[in-house]
Amino acid sequence: MSSFKTSYLYSVLNNKCPRCRKGNIYTSSNAYKLGQMTTMNEKCPVCGQPTEIEVGFYYGTAYVSYALTIAFSVATFVAWWVLVGMSLDDNRFFGWMGTNAVLMILMQPLFMRLSRSIWLSWFVAYDPNSKESAKDSAK
Repeated sequence: MSSFKTSYLYSVLNNKCPRCRKGNIYTSSNAYKLGQMTTMNEKCPVCGQPTEIEVGFYYGTAYVSYALTIAFSVATFVAWWVLVGMSLDDNRFFGWMGTNAVLMILMQPLFMRLSRSIWLSWFVAYDPNSKESAKDSAK
């Protein structure tokens, strides 16, 4: 496997296990399958890393999700300012607010998954030999 597919950024953005960076942490790869939007595998299918380390582990993802939405809002504000412009004399600011609100609602499933993936990656260290470790512990 190439080093690109085992990079931290690739594994977080693609919701891969932070330990082996190969297994999927969600049961469905589609974030917009609303019934299974946040349904996670109990353990990584590749290395066996538990996805819920303790009860209530994912409460902290609210802070990560908040940071992601703030960053997204700042990025859309800058893009709107550069492409459309801002003025207090007309309603362009409110146009940005409406556009930003709609985009954030549409992207909320992605933000939720990404914040969980980031949160889990902060508490589980990468182990390139995790597949072999899982085989040894199963014996």
